[in-house]
Amino acid sequence: MSASAEMPYFIRPSVGLKGEEKKAAYEEAMSAIRANLKGETNAVLKMSTINGLLKTHLPYFYWVGFYLVQNGKLSVGPYQGTLGCLHIAFGRGVCGRAAAERTTQIVADVHALEQGAAHIACDPNSASEIVVPVFNRDGHLIGVFDVDSTEPNSFDETDQYYLETIMREQFCASPLTTFSV
Repeated sequence: MSASAEMPYFIRPSVGLKGEEKKAAYEEAMSAIRANLKGETNAVLKMSTINGLLKTHLPYFYWVGFYLVQNGKLSVGPYQGTLGCLHIAFGRGVCGRAAAERTTQIVADVHALEQGAAHIACDPNSASEIVVPVFNRDGHLIGVFDVDSTEPNSFDETDQYYLETIMREQFCASPLTTFSV
């Protein structure tokens, strides 16, 4: 896939947050997610809502979305941002590594990684990335949650804590409907 380095008209460049400002933004986002998704069991609605609310509250989220486990690989699910990769093999790129290892991956500079293997460049504007595995209440991997920023070093342990908490609360705590892997 080829991509232009020119920023699309509908996407804003990332604006970084640090320390308490970042925590406050996550707390607001989590409150909104909990309020909007209380009692919701439809996984696609949850994913779409999470994307929209996180992208609204966290200005350094350039691309945000889910890749879902389907037919032994990851396939793009609900997302917001520029075009995402359609399919990703387990172990390939940051998303594939998060799925294969079932651990959160934080990359300060995606351009420093081997392109095509350690990183899949869907959009050259992405500079840093965090990918969180998503499990259902039975502990099965159902996908990964991927966030890119146009700024290097955007993600840290604060992002990891809040994103893992959101995924655990929304996908592990209650049965999901209308989602099959």
